[in-house]
Amino acid sequence: MSRAFLRVLGAAIVAAALLSGCIAGGNPRQPIPTRLVPAGMPASRLVVVLPGRGDDLEGLLRHRVAEQVHRQWPDADVLLTGLTLAYYREGQAVPRLDREIVQPALERYRQVWLAGISLGGLGALLYDRAHPGVVHGLLLLSPYLGDAPIHREILAAGGLSSWQPGPAQPIGPQNFQRELWRYLQHWRQHPQRTATTWLAYGDRERFRTPIEMMSPLLPPGHVVMLSGHHDWTLWSTALPALLARAGQSP
Repeated sequence: MSRAFLRVLGAAIVAAALLSGCIAGGNPRQPIPTRLVPAGMPASRLVVVLPGRGDDLEGLLRHRVAEQVHRQWPDADVLLTGLTLAYYREGQAVPRLDREIVQPALERYRQVWLAGISLGGLGALLYDRAHPGVVHGLLLLSPYLGDAPIHREILAAGGLSSWQPGPAQPIGPQNFQRELWRYLQHWRQHPQRTATTWLAYGDRERFRTPIEMMSPLLPPGHVVMLSGHHDWTLWSTALPALLARAGQSP
């Protein structure tokens, strides 16, 4: 996949994801910023946290994400990242997440989990689409799942199970949302992925409709709807709830 193609695809993702509100910066010519917060005991798993479009590494620190993980999973190291919108704009979010973070982590940990918030949820899903089965699990908090036109098309077809996306195509700037939903549709045939995927969202948030198109693909108990909007008041409750449930699974 060429660098030019990735850049164009990244620009399309950014254009689709730009909603009202602040946008975190970042320099994609530098390594992805990270902060490792180790567990208080020998760790067998790593939780990699991908921020939303309004956050960066400092935002994850400010909201004490690592502490939330450690209260539920004391045996997990936490890697906070600054994989911000700038990396998506350059088309480098997924390949650099793999090269700089996931592959080195796999040499050290028995399990690697991706925890994605909003735009970071999209990043986690696109990573798993490009590298199926590489990470152990996904923790998705209010994931961004594309724009209204593709959602209306799926709903008009009677839902994701009856939607006909057409012939599969190489992912590109004009079709990445369609290919994302095709990938989600295939989850029905891949219970090994849905068995370790957990989803949380708010009852008053902007992404409720597409999230509820996706949520029936997951096993009972893997979806948490909480009272709240698309913000840290919700996510600070949602993340511990997902970790508690995921930690009880085999």
